Amino acid sequence: MKNAALLTFALLLSAALCSAQADAAGDAEAGGKLFKRICGGCHQVGESARGSFGPQLNGIFGRPSGSTTDYQYSDAMKSAGIVWTRETLTAYLEDPKAVVPGTRMIFWGLSDPEKVEDVLAYLQTFQPH
Repeated sequence: MKNAALLTFALLLSAALCSAQADAAGDAEAGGKLFKRICGGCHQVGESARGSFGPQLNGIFGRPSGSTTDYQYSDAMKSAGIVWTRETLTAYLEDPKAVVPGTRMIFWGLSDPEKVEDVLAYLQTFQPH
C-alpha cells in the first residue's frame, strides 16, 4: 500500500513537471494566430512557403542567418553570423535591431515572453522531421 502511494505521488509529480515544461515551451495554436497577425504579412511558413517581403521561416531552428536562397537579405543579416536557436530567436523577436544592427526587418519587437514562446512553438511545428 505504501509503495502504491509513493508510485502515485511520483506519477503525479512527473505529470506536473511535464505540464510545466509544456507550458514553458509555448502554445503553438496561439502562436499560429499571433504569427498570422504580426508576422504573416512578411513571412510565410508551410508546404508552399517562399520568400516574399521577408524570408520563409520553415526550418528556422538551426539555420544560419541570411542563408535561404529565395530571399535577398541585407548585408547586416548575411554577415551577422547567427545560427537561429530558441535563444537567438527570442532575443531577435524582442529587439531585432539590437541583435542585428542594420537589419531591414521593420518590427519594433515583441516584449511579452509568453507571446514569444507561443510564436516559437508555432515555428517549431515547421521543422523537418
